Amino acid sequence: MKNFVVVVLLGAGLMIGPRTSAQTATPQASTPHVISDQDLDLLRKDIRSQRKQLIAANLKMTDQEATKFWPIYDQYVSELITINDRKFGLIQQYADSYGTLTNEQALSLVRRWLDADIEIAQLRQKYVPIVSKVLDGRKSATFFQLDRRVAMMIELQLSSRMPLVQSQ
Repeated sequence: MKNFVVVVLLGAGLMIGPRTSAQTATPQASTPHVISDQDLDLLRKDIRSQRKQLIAANLKMTDQEATKFWPIYDQYVSELITINDRKFGLIQQYADSYGTLTNEQALSLVRRWLDADIEIAQLRQKYVPIVSKVLDGRKSATFFQLDRRVAMMIELQLSSRMPLVQSQ
């Protein structure tokens, strides 16, 4: 719990810090705002390799539970990857059109981003009864809690790399 509080405070500091400095800083036209394909690929690989390790380290299961859980987890993640790949595509579209983004394009991107968020929530809802067939209620809740924490860390990492649309 202590580590979680530190992460929350650090995250709050990151979110508050740029906002206050942005009020006093002057925009720099020479600052590159492009998110490269290489950046996105590295982020994807990093997330995929560490997600399972994080779940395994924090979700205490018996051998029997683990044998039943991990195939379900792998299926869940494969469905999640499909949705997240679309999100990464949206980020790339944003990066590619940064500086020339029209009002209509900006609204389209944000709507599709929100649609992906809804799909992820629906995917989690779909898997709650599936996971709860192999794990008890507390362990199932712990899995989804960990899954959401990872997702929030990913969102924070992605969002912090993306300049605000209005800045273009």
